[in-house]
Amino acid sequence: MNSPNNAALLRTLIIYAVCVPLAVIVGYMLTNPMDYSTLGLFGILALLLVSPMLLRWHHPLLILSWNLSMTMFFIKGSPSLWLVMAPLSLGISVLERTLNSEMHFIRVPQITWPLLCLTAVVLMTAKLTGGLGFHAFGSDVYGGRKYVNVLVGVASYFALTSRRIPPERARLYVALFFLGGLAVAIGDLYYITPSWAHFLYLFFAPSIYSFNQFDVGETRLSGIGGAGTAVCLWLLARYGIRGIFLEGKLWRSALWVLSFVAIFLGGFRSGIAVVMVPFVLMFFLEGLHRTRLLPVAILTGSLLVAIVIPLAPHLPFTFQRALAFLPLDISSEARDAAQGSLDWRVNMWKALLPQVPQHLFLGKGMAISPEDYNEMMGTPLGVATGNIDPSQDPLALAYDYHNGMLSVILPFGIWGLIAYLWLMAACLFVLYRNWKYGRPELRSVNALLFAVVSFEFASFLSCYAGLSLPVAIPYLVGRVGLSIALNGGVCRPVLQPVPSQETFLQPRGGLPHARPHPAFLR
Repeated sequence: MNSPNNAALLRTLIIYAVCVPLAVIVGYMLTNPMDYSTLGLFGILALLLVSPMLLRWHHPLLILSWNLSMTMFFIKGSPSLWLVMAPLSLGISVLERTLNSEMHFIRVPQITWPLLCLTAVVLMTAKLTGGLGFHAFGSDVYGGRKYVNVLVGVASYFALTSRRIPPERARLYVALFFLGGLAVAIGDLYYITPSWAHFLYLFFAPSIYSFNQFDVGETRLSGIGGAGTAVCLWLLARYGIRGIFLEGKLWRSALWVLSFVAIFLGGFRSGIAVVMVPFVLMFFLEGLHRTRLLPVAILTGSLLVAIVIPLAPHLPFTFQRALAFLPLDISSEARDAAQGSLDWRVNMWKALLPQVPQHLFLGKGMAISPEDYNEMMGTPLGVATGNIDPSQDPLALAYDYHNGMLSVILPFGIWGLIAYLWLMAACLFVLYRNWKYGRPELRSVNALLFAVVSFEFASFLSCYAGLSLPVAIPYLVGRVGLSIALNGGVCRPVLQPVPSQETFLQPRGGLPHARPHPAFLR
């Protein structure tokens, strides 16, 4: 008779049976809230709460997290957000593919094979050189985080290309990908952030340059410089050079110029190159060198140089340091700081070059022994002079050589270098095809992605710069994966149908019943 009431009572009892013990456990664990077991429990509960959102929006969330400098401090090792989102998104995509046979990953063998080859080289090298080394989980060996960055970076490519981005949402996804880099500016604001808001820096690490001061023009605001780079690249991807400067939208030009000026606040010479080199490449990719804009661009550049030369000694310190690669009259402090950085790199490379032959066929891996770790922690960062061997520099011991070729061939030998060069060539091939034959509405973003990866390839081959492999793999596969997801694979030229003989024999208007002359038929 009272079955509905009994069912409601039963549901209430079940809820209490679950919630009350859970509340007791959580309350007990809150006595030590920063313990990893407590943080792990909270992480599991949070994952359960957000699981509906992940199931529906895991792909755009993965794209947003790619350049988002957010740290999951409650997980062992404090991984970045993209390191967590990539396996989650890939797992959900595999589950969806299992349940729905009509869903397919985007297949691009040109990228898949070199990625698998590079993965095999990394795993084999790790096996032969002491293992992965997860010190955060109790191992005596350090360096597992770098292996994780490489392997998860490879997996993230398949997560990105698990589905095609809908054409009507392409602009939104491009904005999520590039503008996620704005969050890096939060780290520069630590010194001026009120104490009640310092919890934000559990997720966004403070910048090492602005930890103790915040002086615009004197302090190297690397985060604000990175945010300026993100906005410049997004504008180029969204509108192209034509859309920024030639369509009469003043706010676009003003925003791009302001964002470019913000890059100088970081004081990094590479920050200028990351934007200007792709900008120049896009100028040619858009065909602007064949228009009247070429002499205008040359004249504008000449005027800027004429203005900067006399003003260079009076510019803020970070501006002078960013321009130190030019033969300008800048302060000795800025010149010495830039030259010291270059000398430190050159000394480290000279000390590391003799190690290349002995690691040519079997790299030394990326594991760090306890002895090397203790020596690294006891050496001041960037010290490569005096009685200290430059090869024992902390960054050298951590395999961060600031040189693309050395960062691959020393840890993984000639086989890793071949696999990575193969991957770079395949990425350039795919990006070029998508720019050449892609849809017109994606032409700007395809051109930017091709230009950015071309610049990265040139940096890798040069002796001056280049990202280490744990950073370069996510950087590279993120851009090529975004291009493949936007274009639905690798674009091909559209073949025009060849007119048949009957087409030529059709009567033209005005002579509906005229027959072709016999000589024409012959």
